[in-house]
Amino acid sequence: MVFKQGYVYIMSNQYRTTFYIGVTSNLDSRVWQHLNGDGSVFVKKYLLFDLVYYEHFDCIEDAIAREKQLKNWHKQWKVDLIQSVNPEMQDLKDTLNS
Repeated sequence: MVFKQGYVYIMSNQYRTTFYIGVTSNLDSRVWQHLNGDGSVFVKKYLLFDLVYYEHFDCIEDAIAREKQLKNWHKQWKVDLIQSVNPEMQDLKDTLNS
């Protein structure tokens, strides 16, 4: 059995006041879609074009479960999670392998 990998990711606006949590099997492609207006309507509406956090999973089902978990978190918990690996909450798009 071959498992499809997955990613949970968080996009934010330039002020880091609004967050979008998503899941994908191809992070580079999905971020590109968001940047070009082909992603989530929520991302486009609130200008959430900065990738501030992501996690890799060997199995997409695990990524989906993590996404559901994170979506139920309080905003401050999400900020704390992001800052645990990205203290300055910088845009991480340039760190991807495009």
